[in-house]
Amino acid sequence: MVKIRLMRVGKKHAPSYRIVAADSRSPRDGRFLEILGWYNPLVNPPAIKFDEEKTAQWIMNGAQPTESVEQLFRATGFAERLEAKKQERKAAAATAQES
Repeated sequence: MVKIRLMRVGKKHAPSYRIVAADSRSPRDGRFLEILGWYNPLVNPPAIKFDEEKTAQWIMNGAQPTESVEQLFRATGFAERLEAKKQERKAAAATAQES
């Protein structure tokens, strides 16, 4: 199963994280499939940047975000946009099936 999760990078006592798509069996800082973005909790407010198109594509293909990544998505408003995209896709599929 593919997870979208945080991978810790940076120095001791100065964490920074990459948002990555990785196999759930891989270690936290181990092998990953693709880098989707980054998160820096040390600045105020915390800096979050990720590629929404790539992330949405991974989620549509079955990747599961971890709880911490899901919180970051909610903080940026991406979770609502993704839900709207899913509803739009579902409606399009239902319309195509009716025809």
